[in-house]
Amino acid sequence: MRKLTASAAGLAALALPLSAAPAASAASDPPPPDRIVIDVLTVNGSGCAARTAAVASASDNTAFTVTYSDYLAQAGGNSNPTDFRKNCQINLRVHVPQGFTYAIAGADYRGFAHLQAGATGMEQASYYHQGMSDTASVSHTINGSFSDNWQFSDRTDVAELVYKPCGEDRNFNINTELRVYKGSSDPSKTSFMAFDSADGSVKTTYHFAWKRCPGR
Repeated sequence: MRKLTASAAGLAALALPLSAAPAASAASDPPPPDRIVIDVLTVNGSGCAARTAAVASASDNTAFTVTYSDYLAQAGGNSNPTDFRKNCQINLRVHVPQGFTYAIAGADYRGFAHLQAGATGMEQASYYHQGMSDTASVSHTINGSFSDNWQFSDRTDVAELVYKPCGEDRNFNINTELRVYKGSSDPSKTSFMAFDSADGSVKTTYHFAWKRCPGR
């Protein structure tokens, strides 16, 4: 399994430009000049009902984003018992220009949380190429009371980057999860954590590291 280093900040999330790739990609080759195409093959999970998740690639091929519009876990108040955990798995086909392959150098996760005092929210994520080892699931926790945008960033060490094998078609899988525990908070009050924001401007960003295939 790959090792991920993690940093977190519970603050107003200012959207970073997609070209702001993590430092780990500095050791990789420049992105291919031809535009990549990403096909969404399947979207499954309680946090991403049909037509509530969208994927878009950056014009400079340094990253792609996933935007969720109805991905929220909650506990307390009138919440259903199963609402405390939401998850989503997205299966993608990344079409890259001939002669190149890619790894994921890091990911930035953003959203909004409203947690009562005594409640806890957790975000967890992993991703992997089909048929290859899953990344270690990295989780981040927010303790209430908290009511603000949140942001967590995971980075992969350069030596730990896992590239898709050259010349092979392998789908790319993203697994995410949100959990909210009411803990010692007032059970009559609702706490929630979401992967989206009120204005829909919050996106999860995955940063590419590129490499030329041998012989190219």
